[in-house]
Amino acid sequence: MPRAVIITISDSRSAGDKPDKSGPAAEACLQELGIDAVAREVVPDESELIQNAVRRATGGAALVVTTGGTGVGPRDVTPEALRPLFDRELPGFGEIMRTGSFDKTPLSIISRGGAGVIGRCLVVMLPGSPGGVKDGLALLGPAIRHVLKILADASPDCEQARRGDDRT
Repeated sequence: MPRAVIITISDSRSAGDKPDKSGPAAEACLQELGIDAVAREVVPDESELIQNAVRRATGGAALVVTTGGTGVGPRDVTPEALRPLFDRELPGFGEIMRTGSFDKTPLSIISRGGAGVIGRCLVVMLPGSPGGVKDGLALLGPAIRHVLKILADASPDCEQARRGDDRT
C-alpha cells in the first residue's frame, strides 16, 4: 500500500484558532483509494515552512497531499513555494480539478491547485476546504494511482493502464 503524508497549510489552523478539517477529509479519501496516510502536519502559509515540510515528507512517502494556500489571497503561497521543488509539473491535475468541479462550484476556477513530481514522490496541491479536498481527490484518484505506479516501477506498461487494466 502506498504511503502518503498530508500537510495542511493554514495560518489559522497552525495557530490552533480553528480545527483542521481538510487533513482528516484527505486522509479518509486516500484510505478509500487504497493509500495509507502515515502522517499529518499543519504549517502556516510561509513559503520556507511549506518547502521544509514537503521536503521532509518526500523522504518517506510516495505521495504528499497539501491542502490550502491555493487561492488568490495575499497569504496563499503554496504553488509559489512548491513549484521550485518540482522536477516535473503535472498541469492536468489542476486543470481537471478546476473544470471537473466547475458545475458544482463555479468558484473552483480561482483555485491554483495542481501537482508535480519531486524525485519519486507525487505532490498534489488541493484547496483548503474539506469539500474541495473530497472533490479533488475523487477526480484525481485514478491518475494518482497510475502516477504512483509509474514512480515506483521503472518500466510501467502505460498501454495496459490506458486500457483500464490495473493489474500492472
